Amino acid sequence: MPPDWPLVLLRFALYLDLMLVFGLPFFVVHGLRGDERRSRFATAMLYAAAGGAIAGLLLSAGNLLMMAKALSGVAEYAQLDRETVGMVLSATDWGVAWGVRMAALLAALPALCLRGLPYGLRLGLATVAAAVALATLAWSGHGAMGEGARRHVHLGADIAHLLAAGTWVGALLAFVGMAARVRRVTPARIAMLGRTASGFARVGTLVVATLVATGAINYWLIVGPSLAGVASTPYGVLLLAKLTLFGAMLGLAALNRYRLSPRLAAARASGEARSAAAALRRSLWLETGCATAILALVAWLGTLSPEVLQGG
Repeated sequence: MPPDWPLVLLRFALYLDLMLVFGLPFFVVHGLRGDERRSRFATAMLYAAAGGAIAGLLLSAGNLLMMAKALSGVAEYAQLDRETVGMVLSATDWGVAWGVRMAALLAALPALCLRGLPYGLRLGLATVAAAVALATLAWSGHGAMGEGARRHVHLGADIAHLLAAGTWVGALLAFVGMAARVRRVTPARIAMLGRTASGFARVGTLVVATLVATGAINYWLIVGPSLAGVASTPYGVLLLAKLTLFGAMLGLAALNRYRLSPRLAAARASGEARSAAAALRRSLWLETGCATAILALVAWLGTLSPEVLQGG
């Protein structure tokens, strides 16, 4: 059966969008310090997240129509009626999660844009609301198919996996943005890029540990404790491609942390910051490309039945 490409593309857009809506304000809170959180760069990150929240509302509306069409079996979207859409929203866990997502995105918007609230409260509200919106994507995956305790464990692992991935993706975009600003070399910009690239390492370590642990849990819950025959199915090939790209991301992240970031810090004193910043920028773009490809694979994998890998 050929892939449902419109659904795959919409899922990819939702994953990428909601991870940025969560990851950007999270980075502003945990990656920046003091006055940096009120800088033009931080403001641009928050406005980008606000734009992502609006896009998330529109993408989610399209996702609802796709789901209603699939469940009702109608041939055209014009044949959908209010009763069918209402049934999807009220009678399915997916629909409840969709409603929570929309409410969370609507709550995140004023926190990201309005200046009437205390700044720290705005950041906190925006990050929490965006985390809730991102977490609802777990009900669009394989975790929602189980029953009982197994289902709860799988959903919990999916949510943790989503939040960890969102943290990484948001940080990557923030670092790419900072690296782009460093094309106009100033001591302050070089210092900010070097410090944040090194200082975010602790969070990065926790993110990697979470992704590895929850990825292993998800694999065990979907496939079981066996690796036999993984490469013999389309699902397995996509999964192996995802793991290969994840390994590449780990390698690039290690390169950034242990070589390129220290090189940038040292170059500030020697006056060779431009070439050091360019090397870090190239590595960040490669890492971002790997992350984007992984999200595309995840969007595709989520449309395949786990039984495909299990031979069922």
